[in-house]
Amino acid sequence: EIRLVVVTKSQPLEIVQAAIEAGVRILGENYPEEGVTKIQSLPRQTGVEWHMIGHVQSRKARLVAEHFELLHSLDSLKLAQRLDRFAAEQNRVLPVLLEFNVGGEESKAGWDASDDSRRDAFLPEIRAILDLPNLRVHGLMTMPPLETDPNDARRFFQRLRLLRDHFASTFPQAEWRELSMGTSADYPVAVEEGATLVRVGTAIVGARRTKSEKEAL
Repeated sequence: EIRLVVVTKSQPLEIVQAAIEAGVRILGENYPEEGVTKIQSLPRQTGVEWHMIGHVQSRKARLVAEHFELLHSLDSLKLAQRLDRFAAEQNRVLPVLLEFNVGGEESKAGWDASDDSRRDAFLPEIRAILDLPNLRVHGLMTMPPLETDPNDARRFFQRLRLLRDHFASTFPQAEWRELSMGTSADYPVAVEEGATLVRVGTAIVGARRTKSEKEAL
């Protein structure tokens, strides 16, 4: 019911390979080009999925449509339309999650869902995305404000779950089973609030390499 996405952003190939050998089956990347380099550099592994979990610029949409099994961070109709076109060129249907900014932080991507009264404002764009033939919406994703106490994030996870439930009742023709939320800092709370995909990096593969550390290797 709950799947672990091991975040390998900025991790070297040997760490990613070690994670796969240890049994990891879903790897999450934040940058399309870095992710594609890893995908192409490592031998294909049966049952291993690569997920794009970071913000995707429109000009990188083709890479996502060609190389990733799931996009967690679809955050605009414009990006959806580009992904749909590139997925059609690959003769595939790309599974996606819709990203919502539940904390209202300007630094975070996603539709602004910090005010529950705005739920219905999203419906026209969501309806348009659901009509795209080469995308398949499977649920929602969020990255809440970083809290010192993981329990402080609970209200944001609850907000995403309630938003998902609202969309599911409005658009019952779509699948809304996935909630991508929770990181190394707060994943137990996210699971308690209904997460089906948790994105954990540091707690499994250690701290990310800095630019200077990678250059020294």
